[in-house]
Amino acid sequence: MVKQRTIANEISLTGVGLHTGQEVVMTFKPAPVNNGFTFTRVDLEGQPIIEADANYVVNTQRGTNLEKRGVMIQTPEHVLAALVGCDLDNIIIELNASELPIMDGSSKYFVQALEKASIVEQEAERKVYVVKEVISYLDEASGSEITIIPSDAYTITTMVDFGTKVLGTQNATLKSIEDFKTEIADCRTFSFLHELETLLNNGLIKGGDLNNAIVYVDKEISTETMDNLKRAFNKESISVKPNGILDNLTLHYPNEAARHKLLDIVGDLALVGTRIQGKVIATKPGHFVNTQFAKKLSKIIKIEERNQIPVYDLHKEPLMDINQS
Repeated sequence: MVKQRTIANEISLTGVGLHTGQEVVMTFKPAPVNNGFTFTRVDLEGQPIIEADANYVVNTQRGTNLEKRGVMIQTPEHVLAALVGCDLDNIIIELNASELPIMDGSSKYFVQALEKASIVEQEAERKVYVVKEVISYLDEASGSEITIIPSDAYTITTMVDFGTKVLGTQNATLKSIEDFKTEIADCRTFSFLHELETLLNNGLIKGGDLNNAIVYVDKEISTETMDNLKRAFNKESISVKPNGILDNLTLHYPNEAARHKLLDIVGDLALVGTRIQGKVIATKPGHFVNTQFAKKLSKIIKIEERNQIPVYDLHKEPLMDINQS
C-alpha cells in the first residue's frame, strides 16, 4: 500500500493571472491526511475554502473555473497537474486573488517549487480508484471524447486535431505519472491568432505576454492586428517565424500543443478527488469534456462507495444512467 504524501515546508510563488492580469501570491502549504487539494482565499473575509472538486466547476471558457458559495477559483488546472505530477495527495493552496498565476503557461515552476518544499510521506494509506470497466464521456457537439479502461497504471494518451495547417494533428502519451515532471510539466499553453484577437477585443488575457503562451498564426496578420499585438504585449516588433509561431518563442517539443492538452487532462482529472488507476484515451480534449468526464467519474465512485458494490456490477443496473451532466 502506498502512503499519502504532502510537503514538509510551505513555499510561495508570485505571478499574474492570465485573464485578469492581477498580481497574485500563491502559497503551497502542508495539509493533513485525507485533506486532498484545497484552495483558501486569504483575501476574503473568513478565508473561505474551496475544494478541488469537479462538482464546483461552473465555467470552462479559456480554462477551468470553480465556484463555491460565490467564491471563485480561476484556472487551477496547471497547478493541479503539478500536484498530481509530483505524486502528492494533500496540499493547501493559499491565494490572495481568484486566478492562479500563469507563470510561463506550463506546470514547470509549480513542480520546481513543490520539490524545493520537500515531499514527505504521511501515515495514512492512499486511496486509489481502480477502473474495472470502460467508462466514457462524449461531447457530440465537438466530437471530443474521453474514455478510461482498466490498466495496471495511470496512463494518458491524447489525440488532437485542431483543423489548421499550421498545427494539424498531434498525439502525446504519458506512460507513467512518474514521467510527468520530465516530459509534460514544461509544456506551455497555446492559442491560435484568431482566438487571440477575440480575447484581446474582449479585454481578456490581461496578464498575457509572449513568454507564457505559444501563439500559432493560422491567418494573415493585418497591419491593424499587428499594431494591437504590439500594444498588448508591449513589444516594438512582432514577427512570424517559419514554423508559424508568433515572435521568437522556441518549442520544447514538436508536439508541445498535444503534450499541453495532456497536462490539462492531468489537472482537470485531479478534480475527481482521488487517484485513478486506468488508461485514459482522449480525443480532441478540452476543459469542458475533461471536467464533464471528471464529474461523471466522480459520481460513479460515490455510488460505488455508497452501495459498497463493485462498479462493474453497478454498470449493469438501470440507475447507472450517468450520461452527460
